[in-house]
Amino acid sequence: MNKQEKYTSLLPQVQAVMDSKADIIANMANMAAMLHETFGFWWTGFYRVINGELVLGPFQGPLACTRIAYGRGVCGTAWKERRTAVVPDVEQFPGHIACSAASRSEIVVPVIRDGEVTAVLDIDSVHLDTFDQTDAEFLNRMVELL
Repeated sequence: MNKQEKYTSLLPQVQAVMDSKADIIANMANMAAMLHETFGFWWTGFYRVINGELVLGPFQGPLACTRIAYGRGVCGTAWKERRTAVVPDVEQFPGHIACSAASRSEIVVPVIRDGEVTAVLDIDSVHLDTFDQTDAEFLNRMVELL
């Protein structure tokens, strides 16, 4: 299956397991696991906005940074700008935070609830130029389920 077919197949599965009565952490954990398993990304997870900074939440993959400041790195920038950030080469992103030297490209999608960014979905790949508009479109649809 190509990328779009994988997302098209995965989206209803994610919708089916999102539980409006469940804790947000449980929903984030399931979404991260499903994305990670389907695509085999290097790192897939969430950072939650807590007390004015991004704090590591549910994730799949290797060790991660535990806190990220507002406006710093790809995650902090996506939070500040309130928009999805697609980075084809993290080495070219000003202020990139290297939690893992293996990460080569990244996408970060803000989770917006009641008009505020409450978290970001962060996905890293060990390959350059992994993410595109297809990822942005489907991932935005998925985080809206949270």
